[in-house]
Amino acid sequence: MKELLAIVMAAVLVNNYVLAQFLGICPFLGVSKKLDQAAGMSVAVIFVMVLATAVTYPIQNFVLNKLGLGYLQTIVFILVIAALVQLVEIVLKKYIPSLHAALGVYLPLITTNCAVLGVCISNVDNYMGVTAFAGSFVQALFNALGSGLGFLLAMVLFSGVRSRVDKCKCPECFKGMPITLISAAIVSVSFMGFAGLVENLLG
Repeated sequence: MKELLAIVMAAVLVNNYVLAQFLGICPFLGVSKKLDQAAGMSVAVIFVMVLATAVTYPIQNFVLNKLGLGYLQTIVFILVIAALVQLVEIVLKKYIPSLHAALGVYLPLITTNCAVLGVCISNVDNYMGVTAFAGSFVQALFNALGSGLGFLLAMVLFSGVRSRVDKCKCPECFKGMPITLISAAIVSVSFMGFAGLVENLLG
């Protein structure tokens, strides 16, 4: 249990896919203007990350590796993620149409969100064969959950930052995307302070 907690904390704070590894920047910049949209998008991403890991990890272990088709990993993973995103879109459109309308074009863009693909590939690279399949599969799922929670944390934090930045006066040349990128860089740098946190707390 201690090891699983360390995996989640590392994924959320130390190895945050958005702020430390700079993956998933498109929705990070595009859907972070409003808190409700940012939270809704993040929940959808968490769901897709965990479900994609649950599907792609066994495919890699029992199909691609067994048949010597590891070179098809990226294509297969993208197809799985695309199918899961379609599932999420159908569910949101039917049960939460307001959120579906608010997310707009950014919901289908989860398919091309490199953070989701990055989590799936990272899980295969880091946890495949580390322990027995059941143990490594659980570790991969917790890493996916932690990565999704890290995405949620980054989106919610940056949504708050952007709401403050939009109300501030800044030079004309910095208005819009320039000040947004500068703010994102400052938030990203602040996460460097978490380096070594997991080792110190759980080591």
